[in-house]
Amino acid sequence: MWDFLTQLPHYTLSFLFVLTIVVFFHELGHFLVARWTGVRVDVFSVGFGPELFGFTDRKGTRWKLSMLPLGGYVKMFGEGEVTVNEQGEARPLTPLERQVSFYHKPLWRRAAVVAAGPIANYVLAILIFTGLFATYGQPFSSNLVGDVMPDSAAAEAGIMSGDRIIELNGKPITRFEQIVDTIAFGLSEPLHIVLERDGKQVIVDAQPQVVEMVDNFGNVQRLGRLGIQSTGTGEVVHYGPIQSVGVAVAETYRISATILKSIGQMIAGTRSSGELGGVLRIAKMSGDIATNGMVAIINFAALMSVNLGLLNLFPVPMLDGGHLAFYAAEAARGRRLSRHAEEWGLRIGLAMVLTLFVFATWNDLVSLRVIEFFRHLVG
Repeated sequence: MWDFLTQLPHYTLSFLFVLTIVVFFHELGHFLVARWTGVRVDVFSVGFGPELFGFTDRKGTRWKLSMLPLGGYVKMFGEGEVTVNEQGEARPLTPLERQVSFYHKPLWRRAAVVAAGPIANYVLAILIFTGLFATYGQPFSSNLVGDVMPDSAAAEAGIMSGDRIIELNGKPITRFEQIVDTIAFGLSEPLHIVLERDGKQVIVDAQPQVVEMVDNFGNVQRLGRLGIQSTGTGEVVHYGPIQSVGVAVAETYRISATILKSIGQMIAGTRSSGELGGVLRIAKMSGDIATNGMVAIINFAALMSVNLGLLNLFPVPMLDGGHLAFYAAEAARGRRLSRHAEEWGLRIGLAMVLTLFVFATWNDLVSLRVIEFFRHLVG
C-alpha cells in the first residue's frame, strides 16, 4: 500500500497519458462524423470542469482543455427539440438551426455519429498494433509441447513432450500464445485437442484445472491450466505494412473476444467479480507498464482503447450502445421513443454505471490493500 502511495504521481501521469489518448480518439470519432453528417459541434473538450485554455475554430467549435482530465466530451448543437437562450429560457429552434441540429437529423445519421466513438477506438487499436507489428514485430513461440507436468490435466489426457498442438476446439493453432489464451481464459471448459505426433494426428480430450494466480501487478486471477510448457524457443516475427494490418485486426478481435468471455464468466459465476478493476487499478497498471518503456505503454493504450470501445457498445443507457439501442427501437417502431421512456432509460443507465463504478472502486481499494492500510491505522 505504501509503495502505491509513494508512486502515486508516476501512476497518475501514466494513467492520464493513456486515458487522454484513448478518450481523445473516441471523441474525435464522434466529432468527425458529426461534421460529416452536417451536425454543428459546439464544444470539443479534453477533460471536464472549468476551461484552462482553448480556441474557437472557423466553424464555431470551441476546442478546450478542462481542469479535470478524467475523460472528455463532444457537445453537439440541438440535442433536443428546443434550445436555451442566454437568459436560460427554452425556445424552439429556427429553420436554419434545425438544419444543423443533431436531434433533427435522420436516424441513420444520428446512429452514425454515436457509433463513431467506439469505432474510432477500434481504429486506434488497429493502427497501434499495425505500427508495433511492422516495426518491433510480434512474439511468436512454437506450438510444440515442451515439458508436461506430472498429475496435470495434460498428463491425464495422454499429451506427451514433443507433441505439436495443431487444433483446439476446432480452431487451428500456430503459436503457443494461442494455446495459453484459450486455456487460461476458458477456465475448466473441456478441450478437444488435435495433436501431431511422429507425423500422425492424435485426438485427445482434456479437462483443464482452475488455479488462482497473482499477476505482475498483484491482481489475483482464476486461470485454466492444462499443465504443459512451451519448448522455450521463440522468435519475434516482423510483418510488412499490409500484412501487419491483418495481424492487427486479428489481435484486436482476440482481445475483444477474451473480454466478452471473461464478462460472461463473471455473470455466470465461474469467474470472480473481484477481478473487475476500476480507475485505481488501471492507474497502477499504467504506471507499472510504463516502467517497461514507451513501447509497452503504447501497447497498453491499444488494449485500453479496445476496452473503451467495447464497453461503450454495451446496450446500457448513458453509453453509446444504449443510444444505439434506443435508435434500434425507433427503427423498429417507425417513430421515436417517448421523452418519458428515454428519461427513465437514462436514469436506469446512470444508476447502473454508478453502481459498477462504486463496485470496481471497492475492488481496487481491496486489491491495493487501501482498506487494510486504514484498518491498521485505526486499530
